[in-house]
Amino acid sequence: MKIVIDKNIAYAKEAFQSFGDLQLVKGRTITNKDLKDADALIVRSITKVNQSLLEGSKVKFVGTATIGTDHIDIPYLKENNISFANAKGCNADSVTEYVFTSIFKIAAEQKITIKDKTIGVVGIGNIGSRIVRIAEVFDLKVLKNDPPLERDGKGTGYVSLNEILKAGIITFHVPLNKEGIDKTVHLLDKKNLSQISDDAIIINTSRGPVINNNDLLEVLSGRNLLVNLDVWETEPAISIKLLSKIKTGTPHIAGYSFDGKVNGTKMIYDSFCKYLGKKSEWIPSMPLIENAELVLPEGKNEEEILYKLCSSVYDIERDDKQMRKVIDMEENKRPEYFDKLRSEYPKRREFSNYSVIINKEQSHLRQVLEALKFKVKIN
Repeated sequence: MKIVIDKNIAYAKEAFQSFGDLQLVKGRTITNKDLKDADALIVRSITKVNQSLLEGSKVKFVGTATIGTDHIDIPYLKENNISFANAKGCNADSVTEYVFTSIFKIAAEQKITIKDKTIGVVGIGNIGSRIVRIAEVFDLKVLKNDPPLERDGKGTGYVSLNEILKAGIITFHVPLNKEGIDKTVHLLDKKNLSQISDDAIIINTSRGPVINNNDLLEVLSGRNLLVNLDVWETEPAISIKLLSKIKTGTPHIAGYSFDGKVNGTKMIYDSFCKYLGKKSEWIPSMPLIENAELVLPEGKNEEEILYKLCSSVYDIERDDKQMRKVIDMEENKRPEYFDKLRSEYPKRREFSNYSVIINKEQSHLRQVLEALKFKVKIN
């Protein structure tokens, strides 16, 4: 059996080498020729899997170690009896940690509290539901928008997108739907950006085209919106002008915790074993963490304290600084640098691997810390 797999998938060799001939390749450069004799293909979101890529190959299993599937032509796979698996939910905790770290970062920088703000969550799936849970523990007023779930009667209390746009914090967690009743391409555009109040926090960790980047750039030229973008239209050739206008910009790595990556590999491995009718035997060995016990830092308010703590585990400022180096590069070198930031991303571990020591006076933060999945010890 021959398996073609993106070389940047965590533990690719360890997980799949027992199945046969493993060909590790760059995900963005996989071609139809690479798949000529392949039986299976395992990718990330940067590889477009469609008729052009697969036609004439022997591929009968496609797996993507990601939650999203907009890079996969699923109807084509079904028409050609090609089995498919994705890693839905594998990095939900990673993205959730990114979102709250970015919110606490903006609050600390602006010297504001978010306690009196409303958070609008667009998309209440694996990630959005986590955002809602933590926001409620933090005593934020939560607005939820998810038309598909609302139609299916799953959950209650949903509001319209127009209502969401009145919130002080707006975060997007939707798939990229290019057409239909639930179209999400340019869900946020010039028309409805005007409904958002000045100083509102906008975060997009879903897909770049969910926000019209050109419209956002135009609006930011005349208004003060506190924007954090992890995803961009036309990746990896992103808008440098837009990057220079926003508060935090990162190279599509919100879900790039090492734990999330390994979860994705494990989920596709298990699906492949099921497809082959084999027993799932590979168990990933995670590296130990040095200094996994943290002391809750001091700060002027809860947001500053939580930002200091979260950033001691996940340094979002480092990612932002690395990203901004692209601004001074020659235009033709920028896409390669964007991809390099992703492929050479350092090991980032999730909050659940860490314990936080707090004293009795800080015990009011225990629920929030535990909601963020820190282990809490009271001194």
